[in-house]
Amino acid sequence: MRKIVLCANSDCKNSYKNVTEEQDFMNLQLQGKRAFVAGSSDGIGKAIAEALCREGCTIMLCARNEKKLAAVRDDMLSRHDVHVEYVVADLDDATSIRHTLSHTMETLGAVDILVANNGGPPPGEFLELREEDWLSGYHRTLMSTVRLIRGVLPGMIDQSFGRIINITSIAVKQPVQHLLLSNTFRAGVTGMAKTLSNEVAGHGITVNNIAPGYISTNRLAHLFADRAAKANASVEEIRDQLTATIPAGRLGTPEEVAALAVFLASPSASYISGNTVTVDGGLDKGLL
Repeated sequence: MRKIVLCANSDCKNSYKNVTEEQDFMNLQLQGKRAFVAGSSDGIGKAIAEALCREGCTIMLCARNEKKLAAVRDDMLSRHDVHVEYVVADLDDATSIRHTLSHTMETLGAVDILVANNGGPPPGEFLELREEDWLSGYHRTLMSTVRLIRGVLPGMIDQSFGRIINITSIAVKQPVQHLLLSNTFRAGVTGMAKTLSNEVAGHGITVNNIAPGYISTNRLAHLFADRAAKANASVEEIRDQLTATIPAGRLGTPEEVAALAVFLASPSASYISGNTVTVDGGLDKGLL
């Protein structure tokens, strides 16, 4: 049974950490579903894989670093009675994705849940970015998602069930300064996903995007360091300045993003499709 923590005093501001790290999700009828989670050796991808694992899914982990993947796989197997595999891949590369999906289909038979997640492109302003930077961002952020979806979609159509969840960024709601490549190509993912959701809705397939705000990950630490260098400030100053803009008054955790991903993957979310949902502590200032 899931534990619920209710609190009505100021001491609860930091209580989210223990809840998100140790909570047991309700039964969302995901036992035996086959999930491919990209970028799952660390950060948000790892948290989503862990959350799906707790719900009884068979998991295919995927990232560049085999040592990290093996450690994540072994840790999950030590704590959960599920089937967990991993495949090493460079999701920036079309050939690597083809090999990865071929191995996945041979191992799992099909994919019920796809979590399309990849490292973000480097920061930079317009005149700083070279043409090769644009091409790299295109392959990393837009085409990695397109290629992963193309690989699993026929099987989802055949079985009349599928959940496609793209991890994007709050940048698709309000562009982030110094992240021109991310602002550009994540918006492309959003447009593609919205269009695709209409094409496949009749096959029992949903397509949604999760747009995290400022989440405590290695990626965010690198962005803080880049901003600090540009502003001749300390990383702590940059972090404090940014945190002050978040109504919740803190950075988010990967587990809080994972909680939404697990729900969107479930049969309970069968009537939710074509949406981009922020997990941002109230940072997005738009009405919708």
